[in-house]
Amino acid sequence: MKRSTLSKLAALSLIAAVPFAASAAEGVSYNYVQGGYIATDTDNGDADGWAIEGSGAIAPNFHVFGKYSNQEFENSNFDFDQWKLGVGYNHEINRSVDLLTRVAYEKFDAGYGFDYDGWSVEAGVRGAFSPHFEGYALAGYEDYEASDGDFYGRVGANAKFNQNWSINGDVKFADGDTEWFVGPRYTF
Repeated sequence: MKRSTLSKLAALSLIAAVPFAASAAEGVSYNYVQGGYIATDTDNGDADGWAIEGSGAIAPNFHVFGKYSNQEFENSNFDFDQWKLGVGYNHEINRSVDLLTRVAYEKFDAGYGFDYDGWSVEAGVRGAFSPHFEGYALAGYEDYEASDGDFYGRVGANAKFNQNWSINGDVKFADGDTEWFVGPRYTF
């Protein structure tokens, strides 16, 4: 190959890699663990319990995440577990805001034959509005093997006390159901 062809090829490769070389927006971290209270309000009854969730960056623009929750329906001994494990991609769209996309495997297990596998995908934005406040808004779709898929919206915020500690609040709105979470977050 001619030297100019190699130079052009190298330049094109560099230009193609630029979108993948960016890291998270300033003030946004994908390395955290959090736990707290979770509640779900449905047409068929209300449930509440606890949840633990975490995320870890595996590359400048990629992270893995997971969540486990256990909830019990009001006035009953009927409880259910939910698991989520996935991978996400973040791309800085300005200094303090990331475009965020995620895909995950999900599991719903209520025992007694109510054990379903599923998946979800979501996209939206996440940004730091100040050194002490961060928020996000996502639109998603989830589908379990025993039911029709459903679109949802999710919004949340972190009130940061310092570089490591914050309180996270999250609300997910789906067809007639509302799930919300509140609890402390440790960012590392």
